[in-house]
Amino acid sequence: MWCYRGGSISTEPRINDRIRVPEVRLVGPSGEQVGIVPLAKALELAQEYDLDLVEVAASARPPVCKLMDYGKFKYESAMKAREARKNQAHTVIKEMKLRPKIDPHDYDTKKGHVVRFLKQGDKVKITIMFRGREQSRPELGYRLLQRLASDVEDLGFVESNPKQDGRNMIMVLGPHKKKTEAMAEAREAQAARKAEAKANPGRSQNAADGEIAEGETSEGETSEAETAEAPAEASAEA
Repeated sequence: MWCYRGGSISTEPRINDRIRVPEVRLVGPSGEQVGIVPLAKALELAQEYDLDLVEVAASARPPVCKLMDYGKFKYESAMKAREARKNQAHTVIKEMKLRPKIDPHDYDTKKGHVVRFLKQGDKVKITIMFRGREQSRPELGYRLLQRLASDVEDLGFVESNPKQDGRNMIMVLGPHKKKTEAMAEAREAQAARKAEAKANPGRSQNAADGEIAEGETSEGETSEAETAEAPAEASAEA
């Protein structure tokens, strides 16, 4: 009885003695076409050049093999894949919730988060939450959304106009700056900070630790601000 034992299928090309064909179409170290040669001759040339014989096109007849440093090739391929992942941009939609009669200070705080999201190249979903009798005054939410869109028009645009969704009113802001551009600018800024720190080695470690602690606190506050509802409206506006 034939039995299949599951296992991962290797995607690595066959190299050197693992190649099991009588002849191959050989490509030299510099990309030059050597032609169709017996496998033994190809392996002999690989040893002569102190390189590996790597099967680069197994489906060809005969298979195409190239003389190369396989270890160096794998390393360079891994670095390219890592760089590609680092530069890959993922579309992210942040959400910010507000109340129609939000306090001016709370509005400025929320707007600050929206500004930061847009600078990072992310979209922002703005949700106005109506409660009780506020539902009969949708114009309050509409004016608030228009005000916010006007305040951040240098960084973003209205991608989805305000629309009523049950007890909420929703608007989506899109960034003028692409995500890849924002990521590139962030990397440049990080490199500039590292260069500045290297040029000023006398900077105290305590100051650096203080900046790190402050950054962690700020991040925590941001996370809370993204998900929590705005505080109760000011009594003067109520």
